[in-house]
Amino acid sequence: MDNIVHLPKEKWEGTLIPIKYSTNQYFDVSIGHEPRGYRIAIEKKDFLHTVTHSVEEDDQPDRLYADHCEHPFAWGIIDEEKLVAAIETDQENWSNRLRITELWVADDYQKKGVGRALIAIAKEQARHERRRTVILETQSSNVNAIGFYRHQGFDLIGLDTCSYSNDDVERKEVRLEFGWFPADKEKLSRDEIDIRQETEKDHHAVELMTQRAFWNKYKPGCDEHYLVHLLRQDSQYLPELSRIAIKDGQVIGCIMYSKAEVVEGDRSQDVLTFGPLCVDPKWQGMGVGEILLKETMALASEAGYKGIIIFGDPDYYPRLGFEPCDRFEVTTAGGENFDAFMGTELYENSLKDVKGKFHASPVFENIPEEKVEEFSRNFPPLQKRQFPGQWE
Repeated sequence: MDNIVHLPKEKWEGTLIPIKYSTNQYFDVSIGHEPRGYRIAIEKKDFLHTVTHSVEEDDQPDRLYADHCEHPFAWGIIDEEKLVAAIETDQENWSNRLRITELWVADDYQKKGVGRALIAIAKEQARHERRRTVILETQSSNVNAIGFYRHQGFDLIGLDTCSYSNDDVERKEVRLEFGWFPADKEKLSRDEIDIRQETEKDHHAVELMTQRAFWNKYKPGCDEHYLVHLLRQDSQYLPELSRIAIKDGQVIGCIMYSKAEVVEGDRSQDVLTFGPLCVDPKWQGMGVGEILLKETMALASEAGYKGIIIFGDPDYYPRLGFEPCDRFEVTTAGGENFDAFMGTELYENSLKDVKGKFHASPVFENIPEEKVEEFSRNFPPLQKRQFPGQWE
């Protein structure tokens, strides 16, 4: 759904979310004491008459970017300058969960796939951020919402019998917590995938996989698939070290190496860099990137290279042996050091005498956006979205 847009805080903070619903049913919650513990029962029952909840009766109605949210981020649909649907998430960093704090669709836009599309954005955010679950809360009387959440893969994970008042059980408005968990993935073994050099026939499939892997991760859209195209034509590209991963006849990952240098005064020493290293979203979390990296690092060591310096995810690469570059007395071309600037030695003390400023091929710099847009027409269209933490 391409009409969902980011709702920036500076414009939408405090916007009222007019949540309302009517119901003839509720989930009755009862907690009983037993000799060896507690008995909890949740059973759907009928109200004697239709019950309606509206924003007018709420002392603290829902609003976007409320003060109690620590890291809120919202999207919505605007029709004729009027907000008609919205979702807001909040990063729960201490538990590595993503909470949906608001989800609302105006009556005229319901049953058109809007709610499903909004939920899909939260799930995409969770995938980008490697969250272990997406959670939300609703009331035990909001039977339609509960049915919708279950249809979207959410299930009951807990309850709170005094979240809204001390009479929540009697009022049939118990807070129910629901969670969606990404599918568990088993690690692939080396024998289950084919690792080989790329051929010309692979070019389009590798670019398409790269686009899917990076789409909306670091900015709305991505340009890494076009970078792959440019790298093949660059004098510093090293096809003899670069590899692709194949599973069931499909390209599921790639790593592309190129020469780089560390310069100190008039002294220059060769090192390696790689990028992109990526895996199709379907196969992420299954060890494919690690297999590609370990296998090609062995090739690089055999070829006599001293080390590898990269800009990469500081939550991923350290467990594969990468360390901040200040350990090696290497800085960026601008003389900086930060967590995402990392390196690794290819044999013991191989970077001991490599000091100075790191310079990669100019192909990595200033990729023209208009060229990326033109090149992207070779692939199925994907929707650009803003997510928290993007670099642009």
